Amino acid sequence: MRKVWKPSTPAEMYDRALHYARDKHLPPDYPRPQPTCTWPPENIVLLEQYCEWLRSGGASPAVIRTIYLPMAGHVLGLALKPHPELDLEADLQRGLDFLHAKQLSAEWTDICRNSMLKFRRFLGHQRGILEIKVHPFEPELHTEGLPAWLIQELTRYQHIQQRNWRQARLQENIRRFWTDHLRIWRFLCEQCHVVELADVKRRFLLDFIDHQLTQGLAASTINASVRYFHGFLGFLQEEGYAVPQTLLRIPGLKQPEPLPKFLTDEQVACCVMISKAV
Repeated sequence: MRKVWKPSTPAEMYDRALHYARDKHLPPDYPRPQPTCTWPPENIVLLEQYCEWLRSGGASPAVIRTIYLPMAGHVLGLALKPHPELDLEADLQRGLDFLHAKQLSAEWTDICRNSMLKFRRFLGHQRGILEIKVHPFEPELHTEGLPAWLIQELTRYQHIQQRNWRQARLQENIRRFWTDHLRIWRFLCEQCHVVELADVKRRFLLDFIDHQLTQGLAASTINASVRYFHGFLGFLQEEGYAVPQTLLRIPGLKQPEPLPKFLTDEQVACCVMISKAV
């Protein structure tokens, strides 16, 4: 049986990711990241250090390989200069510009943007900046114009949810909590003129789903918004609010079938042994 080659070093992993990158929407003359054979040697060492830094922070090998490593590689592959000379604003912005030029889904673009911020933080550590300041998320700056009762209950719900959040990622989770919940509530309040919970109608939620689809959001992202909404409604029920049951029965969108998972060499060998035994 022919053995499939697997990349083992971060440089090999990035070159493989670059080879299979989804760039069909990228303009033909748009600058593309270069493979690691063109990099300064110290940048290959930096990529290895970055992967080790991520592992020490608890990131899984799969997340490192598919999310964090490619975005760091894009920055290094576009700049092609020793990493001490990288501009933490301009050179990382080039990586983000490349990401936007690929015209991927809004969900994946947001994931990659966060990955770029992670690489920026690592570079700051490498340069002796012990911590790049992360400004605490301030909900009041993002909730202007929303009903007072809604802000109050979302705040209480956040405090309950954050009991299960890791302290190291508290601000990140708070920011995600408000982003996820405000996406649907801003639509309800601003587009459907919802003031009280009793004003929310089933058709408004269906309109929200249609609106998100027209904005190009993935079905998984829209389904997640509906799940967050249902979770908040469950909290409101426990607090004595009258929640119409029709709001809890909004069907999710059908999501694409996941890509098939290939068997490892060990699994293939095991199947061959079983077939021979039979």
